[in-house]
Amino acid sequence: MVFPVTLSGTSTLMWARESEIEPEALAQLRNISALPWVHGVRVMPDVHLGKGATIGSVIAMKDAVSPNAVGVDIGCGMIGVLTSLTATDLPDDLAGLRHDIERAIPTGWHGHRDPLDAGADLWQEFDSLHAGVQRNESKIRKQLGSLGGGNHFVEVCLDDNDRVWLQLHSGSRAVGKMIAEWHVSKAKDLEHNLTLPDRDLAVFLSGTSEMDAYMHDLQWAQRYAAQSRAQMMRLLQDVVRRHFADLDPTFEQVANVHHNYVQHENVDGQDLIVTRKGAIRATEGMYGLIPGSMGTGSYIVKGLGNPLSYYSASHGAGRKMSRNAAKRTYTTADLAAQTAGVECRKDEGVLDEIPGAYKNLEDVIAAQTDLIEVVVRLRTILCVKG
Repeated sequence: MVFPVTLSGTSTLMWARESEIEPEALAQLRNISALPWVHGVRVMPDVHLGKGATIGSVIAMKDAVSPNAVGVDIGCGMIGVLTSLTATDLPDDLAGLRHDIERAIPTGWHGHRDPLDAGADLWQEFDSLHAGVQRNESKIRKQLGSLGGGNHFVEVCLDDNDRVWLQLHSGSRAVGKMIAEWHVSKAKDLEHNLTLPDRDLAVFLSGTSEMDAYMHDLQWAQRYAAQSRAQMMRLLQDVVRRHFADLDPTFEQVANVHHNYVQHENVDGQDLIVTRKGAIRATEGMYGLIPGSMGTGSYIVKGLGNPLSYYSASHGAGRKMSRNAAKRTYTTADLAAQTAGVECRKDEGVLDEIPGAYKNLEDVIAAQTDLIEVVVRLRTILCVKG
C-alpha cells in the first residue's frame, strides 16, 4: 500500500512508512526527488541507505541517468528453478551437498581457475569497454560464473508441498564495480553536476558521448551478470544431478530477474529512463523472486502490473542495520541460533549476513500486496555464501 510522504520535489510514492526509514535514507530520497531531470521516484518497502541513491528505489528520469541510481553491482539479480525432487529424496545431512556446491561455484574473492566457456557473444564487445576494464580481462573472465560475497547466495529450498527448489542471487562481480566507479568519477566533473546537493547523484545527459559510453558499458555488464547467473545455475544443477543420479532430476526455471539495472520504459505516457536499484520489474503476470536472508526463506511472486509503482516491487527484505552494526550487535552463537535447521556457514565471516540484520520479510511482502501476489513460499534448508 502507498504510505503518506512529506518529501518535497517531484512525484514520490512510498510503499514504506516514512517513520520507519532511517534519516540518512530519507535525506537521499529528498536529494533524488529534487533533481531537475527526475520525473518521479518510487520507494519500495525494503528501502535502506545506499551510495548516492537509496537501495529499494525506482527512479524515472527524462533524458538523463545517474550511475549511482543503478549502483556498482550492475545487473545483480536472481534465478529460481523448480526441481523434480522432493524433501523425501534428500539425505538427513546436507553438508556433503553444500561442500560440493562450494567446490563447483567459487565464492568470496575467488574465481574459476580456468574461465568458463560462455560463448563468443559476450566477449565480442569487450575491447570496446574502457581501458581500466580491459586491463583486468583475465580476472573478469575467471569471475564469470562465480558467486562473490556479501548478500549473494546459492540456496536449496522447500516449498509448502515439500518440492525442492534451487535459487541463486549474484551480480557482475568486479567488472560492474569498475564500470560504475569509473563512470561516476567522470560524471562528477561535468559542469551540470557541480552544484548538486550530493554529487554522488551526478547524471549523464542524453545526446552526449559520456551518456552513450556509460549506457554501452552498463548494458554489457548487465549481460555479463545474466550470463554469470546462467553459468552458476548450470553448475548447481550438475552438482544436484550427481548427488541424485539415480532419480534423474529435472529442472524448470520459473523466475529470472535483474534488480539493479536500467532500461527505457513508457511512464505516464512518456519515454523515460528508469533505474531500479534494489527493485524488480512487476508487470502483470511477470514472475519474480523476493528473498529474505540466510535462514528466512523467499517468495516466488507474480506481478500485478501496478502503474503507480512504475510496475515495480521490492527485491528482498532489505537491511535494517549496516554490516558493521551487525558485527557489533551479534555473535556467532546468535548466527547459529538464527540459522538453526539450515545447512550453512555459521562463522565470523558471514556474521554481517545474520537474519537479524534484515527487515522482517513477511512485513515487506505485506506492504506490497497491491504490487505482487505470492505464488510460492520457500523455506531455506541449505545456503551457500562467500
